[in-house]
Amino acid sequence: MHAVVLPPGPALFEMVREALEGGGPALLPLAPDLPAPALRAMIRTLRPTHVVTPEGVRPSPGGVPASGDTAVIIATSGSTGAPKGVQLPAAALAASAAASLDRLAAAPGERWLCCLPPSHVSGLQVLVRSLLSGSEPLIHRRFSPGAVAGSGADHVSLVPTQLRRMIDSGVELSRFRTILLGGAAAPAGLLAAARDAGARVVTTYGMSETCGGCVYDGVPLDGVEAKVGADGRIRLAGPVLFSGYRLSPDLTAAALDGGWYLTSDVGVIEEGRVRVLGRADDVINTGGQKVVAGVVAGILAQHPAVREAVVVGRPDPEWGEEVVAVVVAADPASPPDLGELRALVKARLPVYAAPRSLALRERFPVLPNGKHDLVAIRRDISGFVGKGDGS
Repeated sequence: MHAVVLPPGPALFEMVREALEGGGPALLPLAPDLPAPALRAMIRTLRPTHVVTPEGVRPSPGGVPASGDTAVIIATSGSTGAPKGVQLPAAALAASAAASLDRLAAAPGERWLCCLPPSHVSGLQVLVRSLLSGSEPLIHRRFSPGAVAGSGADHVSLVPTQLRRMIDSGVELSRFRTILLGGAAAPAGLLAAARDAGARVVTTYGMSETCGGCVYDGVPLDGVEAKVGADGRIRLAGPVLFSGYRLSPDLTAAALDGGWYLTSDVGVIEEGRVRVLGRADDVINTGGQKVVAGVVAGILAQHPAVREAVVVGRPDPEWGEEVVAVVVAADPASPPDLGELRALVKARLPVYAAPRSLALRERFPVLPNGKHDLVAIRRDISGFVGKGDGS
């Protein structure tokens, strides 16, 4: 198993091709801009047999070969603890890509643009879809709205932050046959703005363990099944599932149950459509009542003065946890006030779900995959613009 520390480009794409076709070693793609301590932690924990860098290939002491059917290993959760290696068989990656191409009615030869890191499953799957399409992917090392606009790609995969930057830059979104949007929940206002601009946006839900997005616009891809357990957590099954966590049988047993993957998300299924409410570990316990942070954030994002919203819990001596709205204003000169946001939430949810504090920020920190860095946001909620009166 080779840890590949290369920038996105033709060399990495060729290695992915060889891994999927069985002629090359299993790959662990790692971002070349990882800080040295994080890179060492990845290699120490996931134990590749070799490390590939622009300088060449070198053996890695203590390396362990990949299991027989593993083509790619995606490292995940390294920012909050020991990294996990998600083992993806070639058959699962191919099943995911084929179902995606079929759902999108993407024709052979149409070109995909990869402007997400291939070390994350969203970027990797752009390369796999290209392989199945019989086309060479267009690969950008970094995201630039102008470069994406001028790429000539038929299809592109983005995260909400990138789509927002495309809209703000005035890019003609209708030039793309498809914009796959995933990685984080998309605010309704963002989707409306993109579709008003002529974009064909398809929202996706999935994770590394499902070879990326396996639910499109709420509907599972062909062959994928979804259900919600008594605990409210979403379960997924089908040919797109990972085979386990590398060198971690206990974690694998806890995540896979009878062919179903137990996600960390809570949700509901309504008329055959999966609706994600938020993460199970993002439930805020305030005054003995449970609040799903993602649901509240989705309501706040509908306020016209809100550009982006995140909801987090903050320790509180009276309530246990306090619901805090962290907001990026649509117009910094006219930010929303706490009373307006509380009223908006109380019109839809019980009063205890309304935020009791508001923190305004110019922008949110993001992870390399484009998701909000919730660890950094929680760390940075000490300054508040306003406090609620509990009404």
